[in-house]
Amino acid sequence: MTRRWELDALRGLMLVLMTVTHLPTRLSSPLGQPFGYVSAAEGFVLLSAYMAGMVYGQMANRKGIDAMRLAFWRRALKVYACHAATLLFLFTVIAAVGLRIDEPAVKDLISYYLAHPLPALLAGLLLIYKPPLLDILPMYILFMLASPWVLAHGLRGGWRTVMAVSLGLWVLAQFGLGQWVYDSTVALTGLAVPFHETGAFSTFSWQFLWILGLWMGASRTEAAPLPFAFPRWAVALAVPVALACMVWRHAVGQAPFLSNASLNLLFDKWLLAPLRLLDLFALMVVTIRFGPALMRRMPRLSALETLGAASLPVFCAHLVVVLLVLAFFGADPAKHPVWLDALVVAASFAALYAVARLTVRLNAHDAAEKTSGPPPRTRAAGAGPSAPPS
Repeated sequence: MTRRWELDALRGLMLVLMTVTHLPTRLSSPLGQPFGYVSAAEGFVLLSAYMAGMVYGQMANRKGIDAMRLAFWRRALKVYACHAATLLFLFTVIAAVGLRIDEPAVKDLISYYLAHPLPALLAGLLLIYKPPLLDILPMYILFMLASPWVLAHGLRGGWRTVMAVSLGLWVLAQFGLGQWVYDSTVALTGLAVPFHETGAFSTFSWQFLWILGLWMGASRTEAAPLPFAFPRWAVALAVPVALACMVWRHAVGQAPFLSNASLNLLFDKWLLAPLRLLDLFALMVVTIRFGPALMRRMPRLSALETLGAASLPVFCAHLVVVLLVLAFFGADPAKHPVWLDALVVAASFAALYAVARLTVRLNAHDAAEKTSGPPPRTRAAGAGPSAPPS
Protein backbone atom coordinates (compact mmCIF):
# COMPACT_ATOMS: atom_id res chain seq x y z
CA MET A 1 0.00 0.00 0.00
CA THR A 2 1.36 3.40 -1.00
CA ARG A 3 2.03 5.70 1.94
CA ARG A 4 -0.18 8.73 2.30
CA TRP A 5 2.32 11.51 2.94
CA GLU A 6 -0.34 13.92 4.20
CA LEU A 7 -1.44 11.44 6.89
CA ASP A 8 2.18 10.89 7.90
CA ALA A 9 2.63 14.65 8.19
CA LEU A 10 -0.48 14.97 10.36
CA ARG A 11 0.67 12.16 12.63
CA GLY A 12 4.08 13.79 12.82
CA LEU A 13 2.42 17.04 13.85
CA MET A 14 0.50 15.21 16.60
CA LEU A 15 3.77 13.70 17.88
CA VAL A 16 5.41 17.12 17.95
CA LEU A 17 2.50 18.61 19.90
CA MET A 18 2.45 15.70 22.36
CA THR A 19 6.17 16.03 22.97
CA VAL A 20 5.99 19.78 23.55
CA THR A 21 3.03 19.29 25.90
CA HIS A 22 4.66 16.52 27.93
CA LEU A 23 8.11 18.08 28.26
CA PRO A 24 8.22 20.16 31.48
CA THR A 25 9.23 23.45 29.82
CA ARG A 26 7.70 26.91 29.52
CA LEU A 27 6.31 25.91 26.11
CA SER A 28 4.07 23.23 27.57
CA SER A 29 1.16 25.44 28.56
CA PRO A 30 0.98 27.93 25.64
CA LEU A 31 1.44 25.21 22.98
CA GLY A 32 -0.81 22.64 24.62
CA GLN A 33 -4.11 22.29 22.73
CA PRO A 34 -3.20 25.04 20.24
CA PHE A 35 -6.25 24.55 17.96
CA GLY A 36 -8.92 24.71 20.67
CA TYR A 37 -10.04 22.40 23.45
CA VAL A 38 -8.73 19.34 21.61
CA SER A 39 -5.36 17.79 22.31
CA ALA A 40 -2.91 15.93 20.10
CA ALA A 41 -4.04 12.66 21.70
CA GLU A 42 -7.44 12.85 19.98
CA GLY A 43 -5.81 13.48 16.63
CA PHE A 44 -3.27 10.70 17.14
CA VAL A 45 -5.91 8.10 18.09
CA LEU A 46 -8.24 9.11 15.27
CA LEU A 47 -5.47 9.05 12.66
CA SER A 48 -4.12 5.73 13.93
CA ALA A 49 -7.58 4.19 13.70
CA TYR A 50 -8.06 5.65 10.21
CA MET A 51 -4.79 4.14 9.03
CA ALA A 52 -5.68 0.80 10.65
CA GLY A 53 -9.06 0.79 8.90
CA MET A 54 -7.43 1.46 5.52
CA VAL A 55 -4.54 -0.98 5.84
CA TYR A 56 -6.34 -3.89 7.49
CA GLY A 57 -9.57 -3.31 5.57
CA GLN A 58 -7.63 -3.62 2.32
CA MET A 59 -5.93 -6.75 3.66
CA ALA A 60 -9.32 -8.28 4.54
CA ASN A 61 -10.58 -7.61 1.01
CA ARG A 62 -7.47 -9.09 -0.61
CA LYS A 63 -6.46 -11.93 1.69
CA GLY A 64 -9.51 -12.60 3.83
CA ILE A 65 -10.68 -11.95 7.38
CA ASP A 66 -8.34 -14.52 8.95
CA ALA A 67 -5.25 -12.85 7.48
CA MET A 68 -6.52 -9.46 8.66
CA ARG A 69 -7.15 -10.79 12.17
CA LEU A 70 -3.66 -12.32 12.37
CA ALA A 71 -2.07 -9.06 11.19
CA PHE A 72 -3.98 -7.09 13.84
CA TRP A 73 -2.80 -9.46 16.56
CA ARG A 74 0.81 -9.23 15.39
CA ARG A 75 0.63 -5.47 15.49
CA ALA A 76 -0.96 -5.55 18.96
CA LEU A 77 1.85 -7.83 20.15
CA LYS A 78 4.44 -5.41 18.80
CA VAL A 79 2.78 -2.47 20.55
CA TYR A 80 2.58 -4.52 23.75
CA ALA A 81 6.32 -5.22 23.57
CA CYS A 82 6.96 -1.48 23.23
CA HIS A 83 4.72 -0.75 26.21
CA ALA A 84 6.35 -3.43 28.37
CA ALA A 85 9.83 -2.11 27.52
CA THR A 86 8.80 1.46 28.39
CA LEU A 87 7.20 0.30 31.63
CA LEU A 88 10.34 -1.58 32.67
CA PHE A 89 12.45 1.47 31.78
CA LEU A 90 10.26 3.57 34.10
CA PHE A 91 10.44 1.06 36.95
CA THR A 92 14.23 0.59 36.72
CA VAL A 93 16.23 3.46 35.21
CA ILE A 94 13.83 6.33 35.94
CA ALA A 95 12.98 5.03 39.41
CA ALA A 96 16.67 4.66 40.29
CA VAL A 97 17.54 8.16 39.06
CA GLY A 98 14.49 9.75 40.69
CA LEU A 99 15.13 8.12 44.04
CA ARG A 100 18.83 8.91 44.00
CA ILE A 101 18.21 12.58 43.20
CA ASP A 102 15.10 12.59 45.41
CA GLU A 103 12.97 14.02 42.61
CA PRO A 104 9.31 14.52 43.73
CA ALA A 105 7.99 14.38 40.15
CA VAL A 106 9.27 10.82 39.69
CA LYS A 107 8.13 9.65 43.12
CA ASP A 108 4.64 11.02 42.45
CA LEU A 109 4.60 9.38 39.01
CA ILE A 110 5.32 5.89 40.38
CA SER A 111 3.95 6.23 43.92
CA TYR A 112 1.87 3.05 43.62
CA TYR A 113 4.86 1.12 42.29
CA LEU A 114 7.08 2.34 45.13
CA ALA A 115 4.49 1.22 47.68
CA HIS A 116 3.69 -2.14 46.01
CA PRO A 117 6.53 -3.05 43.59
CA LEU A 118 5.62 -6.62 42.59
CA PRO A 119 1.81 -6.16 42.35
CA ALA A 120 2.38 -2.94 40.39
CA LEU A 121 4.75 -4.66 37.97
CA LEU A 122 2.35 -7.55 37.34
CA ALA A 123 -0.65 -5.24 37.04
CA GLY A 124 1.31 -3.00 34.66
CA LEU A 125 2.19 -5.92 32.41
CA LEU A 126 -1.49 -6.98 32.49
CA LEU A 127 -2.50 -3.46 31.31
CA ILE A 128 -4.34 -2.74 34.59
CA TYR A 129 -1.94 -0.39 36.35
CA LYS A 130 -1.16 2.52 34.03
CA PRO A 131 1.12 5.25 35.38
CA PRO A 132 0.69 8.77 33.96
CA LEU A 133 2.18 9.18 30.45
CA LEU A 134 2.12 5.39 30.01
CA ASP A 135 -1.64 5.04 29.67
CA ILE A 136 -2.13 5.61 25.94
CA LEU A 137 -0.46 2.45 24.60
CA PRO A 138 -2.47 0.07 26.85
CA MET A 139 -5.69 1.63 25.54
CA TYR A 140 -4.33 1.36 21.99
CA ILE A 141 -3.53 -2.34 22.54
CA LEU A 142 -7.08 -3.07 23.75
CA PHE A 143 -8.51 -1.31 20.71
CA MET A 144 -6.22 -3.30 18.41
CA LEU A 145 -7.31 -6.58 20.01
CA ALA A 146 -11.00 -5.75 19.55
CA SER A 147 -10.61 -4.32 16.03
CA PRO A 148 -10.60 -7.58 14.01
CA TRP A 149 -14.17 -8.41 15.10
CA VAL A 150 -15.34 -4.82 14.72
CA LEU A 151 -13.80 -4.46 11.27
CA ALA A 152 -15.06 -7.86 10.12
CA HIS A 153 -18.61 -6.98 11.20
CA GLY A 154 -18.40 -3.58 9.55
CA LEU A 155 -17.11 -4.98 6.25
CA ARG A 156 -19.68 -7.78 6.14
CA GLY A 157 -22.80 -6.30 7.67
CA GLY A 158 -22.34 -2.54 7.57
CA TRP A 159 -21.35 0.00 10.19
CA ARG A 160 -24.67 1.26 11.54
CA THR A 161 -24.93 -1.25 14.36
CA VAL A 162 -21.23 -0.88 15.20
CA MET A 163 -21.44 2.91 15.40
CA ALA A 164 -24.69 2.78 17.40
CA VAL A 165 -23.17 0.45 20.01
CA SER A 166 -20.00 2.56 20.16
CA LEU A 167 -22.00 5.76 20.63
CA GLY A 168 -24.06 4.07 23.34
CA LEU A 169 -20.92 3.10 25.25
CA TRP A 170 -19.65 6.68 24.99
CA VAL A 171 -22.93 7.99 26.45
CA LEU A 172 -22.84 5.46 29.31
CA ALA A 173 -19.20 6.41 30.00
CA GLN A 174 -20.30 9.99 30.63
CA PHE A 175 -22.48 8.66 33.47
CA GLY A 176 -19.89 6.47 35.17
CA LEU A 177 -19.70 3.23 33.19
CA GLY A 178 -15.94 2.97 33.78
CA GLN A 179 -16.30 3.35 37.56
CA TRP A 180 -19.12 0.76 37.61
CA VAL A 181 -17.03 -1.77 35.66
CA TYR A 182 -14.10 -1.14 38.02
CA ASP A 183 -16.23 -1.58 41.13
CA SER A 184 -17.73 -4.79 39.74
CA THR A 185 -14.27 -6.12 38.93
CA VAL A 186 -13.04 -5.35 42.43
CA ALA A 187 -16.06 -7.12 43.93
CA LEU A 188 -15.47 -10.23 41.81
CA THR A 189 -11.66 -10.45 41.86
CA GLY A 190 -10.47 -8.37 44.81
CA LEU A 191 -8.39 -6.17 42.49
CA ALA A 192 -6.06 -4.07 44.65
CA VAL A 193 -5.06 -1.40 42.11
CA PRO A 194 -6.85 1.89 42.96
CA PHE A 195 -9.16 3.29 40.32
CA HIS A 196 -7.06 6.43 39.79
CA GLU A 197 -4.06 4.19 39.00
CA THR A 198 -5.84 2.41 36.14
CA GLY A 199 -5.17 5.23 33.68
CA ALA A 200 -6.54 8.70 33.09
CA PHE A 201 -8.22 7.86 29.77
CA SER A 202 -11.76 6.47 29.88
CA THR A 203 -11.56 3.49 27.54
CA PHE A 204 -15.33 3.37 27.07
CA SER A 205 -15.30 7.01 25.93
CA TRP A 206 -12.26 6.89 23.71
CA GLN A 207 -13.35 3.70 21.93
CA PHE A 208 -15.88 5.88 20.08
CA LEU A 209 -13.04 7.87 18.54
CA TRP A 210 -11.23 4.66 17.55
CA ILE A 211 -14.34 3.07 16.01
CA LEU A 212 -15.10 6.28 14.11
CA GLY A 213 -11.58 6.35 12.65
CA LEU A 214 -11.72 2.63 11.86
CA TRP A 215 -14.95 3.08 9.92
CA MET A 216 -13.62 6.11 8.04
CA GLY A 217 -10.45 4.26 7.05
CA ALA A 218 -12.28 1.08 6.04
CA SER A 219 -14.62 3.09 3.82
CA ARG A 220 -11.60 4.04 1.67
CA THR A 221 -11.09 0.39 0.70
CA GLU A 222 -14.37 0.13 -1.23
CA ALA A 223 -14.25 -0.31 -5.00
CA ALA A 224 -15.34 3.27 -5.63
CA PRO A 225 -15.22 5.13 -2.31
CA LEU A 226 -17.22 8.32 -2.13
CA PRO A 227 -15.26 11.35 -0.95
CA PHE A 228 -16.00 12.64 2.52
CA ALA A 229 -18.39 15.52 1.93
CA PHE A 230 -20.48 17.64 4.29
CA PRO A 231 -23.55 19.76 3.57
CA ARG A 232 -23.05 23.49 3.47
CA TRP A 233 -24.90 24.03 6.72
CA ALA A 234 -22.49 21.64 8.53
CA VAL A 235 -19.45 23.51 7.21
CA ALA A 236 -21.12 26.84 8.03
CA LEU A 237 -21.53 25.68 11.63
CA ALA A 238 -18.16 23.97 11.95
CA VAL A 239 -16.07 26.99 10.94
CA PRO A 240 -17.34 29.40 13.65
CA VAL A 241 -17.32 26.63 16.30
CA ALA A 242 -13.68 25.75 15.52
CA LEU A 243 -12.62 29.42 15.42
CA ALA A 244 -14.52 30.29 18.61
CA CYS A 245 -12.98 27.40 20.55
CA MET A 246 -9.50 28.28 19.34
CA VAL A 247 -9.87 31.95 20.32
CA TRP A 248 -11.50 30.91 23.61
CA ARG A 249 -8.63 28.55 24.40
CA HIS A 250 -5.93 31.20 23.88
CA ALA A 251 -7.88 34.04 25.50
CA VAL A 252 -8.90 32.15 28.65
CA GLY A 253 -6.40 29.31 28.93
CA GLN A 254 -6.64 25.53 29.07
CA ALA A 255 -9.43 25.62 31.66
CA PRO A 256 -12.34 27.02 29.61
CA PHE A 257 -14.47 28.03 32.61
CA LEU A 258 -11.51 28.91 34.85
CA SER A 259 -12.23 27.66 38.39
CA ASN A 260 -15.72 26.30 37.69
CA ALA A 261 -14.97 22.58 37.89
CA SER A 262 -18.50 21.47 37.00
CA LEU A 263 -18.58 23.39 33.72
CA ASN A 264 -15.00 22.42 32.90
CA LEU A 265 -16.15 18.79 32.91
CA LEU A 266 -18.06 19.54 29.70
CA PHE A 267 -14.65 19.84 28.00
CA ASP A 268 -13.02 17.03 29.98
CA LYS A 269 -10.25 15.32 28.04
CA TRP A 270 -10.23 11.98 29.85
CA LEU A 271 -13.97 11.38 29.38
CA LEU A 272 -13.93 12.88 25.88
CA ALA A 273 -16.78 15.07 27.12
CA PRO A 274 -19.58 16.43 24.87
CA LEU A 275 -18.25 19.94 24.20
CA ARG A 276 -14.77 18.55 23.58
CA LEU A 277 -16.21 16.08 21.09
CA LEU A 278 -18.14 18.93 19.42
CA ASP A 279 -14.92 20.92 19.04
CA LEU A 280 -13.18 17.85 17.61
CA PHE A 281 -15.96 17.28 15.08
CA ALA A 282 -15.81 20.93 14.02
CA LEU A 283 -12.05 20.71 13.48
CA MET A 284 -12.48 17.46 11.56
CA VAL A 285 -15.09 18.97 9.22
CA VAL A 286 -12.91 22.05 8.62
CA THR A 287 -9.82 19.91 7.97
CA ILE A 288 -11.57 17.56 5.54
CA ARG A 289 -13.31 20.42 3.73
CA PHE A 290 -10.40 22.85 3.38
CA GLY A 291 -7.37 20.64 3.99
CA PRO A 292 -6.88 19.40 0.40
CA ALA A 293 -6.81 22.93 -1.02
CA LEU A 294 -4.40 24.07 1.70
CA MET A 295 -2.25 20.99 1.11
CA ARG A 296 -1.82 21.86 -2.57
CA ARG A 297 -0.51 25.32 -1.66
CA MET A 298 1.80 24.40 1.21
CA PRO A 299 5.28 22.91 0.82
CA ARG A 300 5.69 19.35 2.05
CA LEU A 301 7.33 19.14 5.48
CA SER A 302 9.59 16.12 5.19
CA ALA A 303 10.56 16.18 8.87
CA LEU A 304 6.93 15.76 9.94
CA GLU A 305 6.41 13.03 7.35
CA THR A 306 9.43 11.15 8.67
CA LEU A 307 8.18 11.39 12.26
CA GLY A 308 4.71 10.22 11.24
CA ALA A 309 6.02 7.32 9.15
CA ALA A 310 7.76 5.98 12.28
CA SER A 311 5.00 6.91 14.71
CA LEU A 312 5.27 3.96 17.13
CA PRO A 313 9.07 4.13 17.71
CA VAL A 314 8.90 7.93 17.89
CA PHE A 315 6.04 7.81 20.38
CA CYS A 316 7.99 5.42 22.61
CA ALA A 317 11.15 7.53 22.23
CA HIS A 318 9.21 10.64 23.25
CA LEU A 319 8.13 8.85 26.45
CA VAL A 320 11.75 7.95 27.21
CA VAL A 321 12.88 11.53 26.61
CA VAL A 322 10.11 13.03 28.75
CA LEU A 323 10.78 10.60 31.61
CA LEU A 324 14.49 11.38 31.54
CA VAL A 325 13.84 15.13 31.61
CA LEU A 326 11.41 14.70 34.52
CA ALA A 327 13.95 12.58 36.43
CA PHE A 328 16.85 15.01 36.01
CA PHE A 329 15.12 18.42 35.96
CA GLY A 330 11.74 17.96 37.66
CA ALA A 331 8.26 19.00 36.61
CA ASP A 332 8.48 22.75 37.36
CA PRO A 333 10.05 24.69 34.46
CA ALA A 334 10.26 27.85 36.58
CA LYS A 335 13.08 26.25 38.58
CA HIS A 336 15.53 26.25 35.66
CA PRO A 337 16.62 28.96 33.20
CA VAL A 338 15.07 29.66 29.81
CA TRP A 339 18.19 28.55 27.94
CA LEU A 340 17.79 25.09 29.49
CA ASP A 341 14.25 24.89 28.11
CA ALA A 342 15.57 25.67 24.65
CA LEU A 343 18.33 23.08 25.00
CA VAL A 344 15.91 20.40 26.24
CA VAL A 345 13.45 21.00 23.39
CA ALA A 346 16.19 21.05 20.73
CA ALA A 347 17.90 17.90 22.06
CA SER A 348 14.57 16.08 22.40
CA PHE A 349 13.49 16.70 18.83
CA ALA A 350 16.95 15.86 17.52
CA ALA A 351 16.70 12.50 19.30
CA LEU A 352 13.17 11.85 18.00
CA TYR A 353 14.13 12.71 14.44
CA ALA A 354 17.16 10.43 14.63
CA VAL A 355 14.91 7.58 15.81
CA ALA A 356 12.48 8.29 12.97
CA ARG A 357 15.18 8.38 10.30
CA LEU A 358 16.71 5.14 11.55
CA THR A 359 13.30 3.44 11.65
CA VAL A 360 12.36 4.56 8.14
CA ARG A 361 15.73 3.40 6.81
CA LEU A 362 15.42 -0.02 8.48
CA ASN A 363 11.85 -0.42 7.22
CA ALA A 364 12.92 0.46 3.68
CA HIS A 365 15.76 -2.07 3.89
CA ASP A 366 13.39 -4.80 5.12
CA ALA A 367 10.88 -4.01 2.37
CA ALA A 368 13.61 -4.14 -0.28
CA GLU A 369 14.76 -7.54 0.96
CA LYS A 370 11.22 -8.92 0.88
CA THR A 371 10.55 -7.72 -2.66
CA SER A 372 13.91 -8.72 -4.11
CA GLY A 373 13.66 -12.37 -3.01
CA PRO A 374 16.59 -14.80 -2.79
CA PRO A 375 19.51 -14.26 -5.18
CA PRO A 376 19.61 -16.53 -8.27
CA ARG A 377 21.65 -19.69 -7.88
CA THR A 378 25.00 -19.66 -9.67
CA ARG A 379 26.22 -22.58 -11.79
CA ALA A 380 28.94 -24.68 -10.19
CA ALA A 381 32.25 -25.05 -12.05
CA GLY A 382 32.11 -27.90 -14.58
CA ALA A 383 28.36 -28.33 -14.33
CA GLY A 384 25.98 -28.31 -17.26
CA PRO A 385 23.73 -25.45 -18.26
CA SER A 386 21.77 -24.11 -15.34
CA ALA A 387 17.99 -24.33 -15.21
CA PRO A 388 16.07 -21.13 -15.94
CA PRO A 389 15.20 -19.15 -12.80
CA SER A 390 11.70 -19.73 -11.43
